[in-house]
Amino acid sequence: MSKMHCCFTGHRRLTEKEIPAIRYELISVIEPLLEEHSQCQFFAGGALGFDALAAETVLSLRNSFFQVSLTLVLPCENQTKGWPQREITRYEQIRAQADEVIYTAKSYYEGCMLLRDRYMAEHSDLCIAYLKPESERGGTRYTVDYCLEKGIPVVNLAQRLVMISESCGEYPLY
Repeated sequence: MSKMHCCFTGHRRLTEKEIPAIRYELISVIEPLLEEHSQCQFFAGGALGFDALAAETVLSLRNSFFQVSLTLVLPCENQTKGWPQREITRYEQIRAQADEVIYTAKSYYEGCMLLRDRYMAEHSDLCIAYLKPESERGGTRYTVDYCLEKGIPVVNLAQRLVMISESCGEYPLY
């Protein structure tokens, strides 16, 4: 058995309707990795939306799988500036439970988010993404393209959910 390094990237805005299906798909991709590898280190960028959902999913799986670790790769120390208080509280709860926290910059500057994204990709064997097909630009698109450019396989949960919704007419309710 080997060690697996996996990063997450995805959209910041998720609808309440999407979340159960995304969480289900996350688990369906992550659990086989945990069964196949002696250690699995997951990198999450600490952003709103998919990053938080992915980090919380990894933390919940840690109760059943001892070989799971969560590393938050954060773009700067003041990442939550301007966020709603409930999201800051959620972020702090995730950060407190992470096995490791890495800051790629001390404070915000233009490009610090992309530096974080590159760091996660360059330290990963696999990328689990939630990239909607219509997304032509943005951080998630950049990270997915960067991973593919580096030869890092990408599992796009949005594509999986599109295939499921096309076959049943809507997002599955899990």
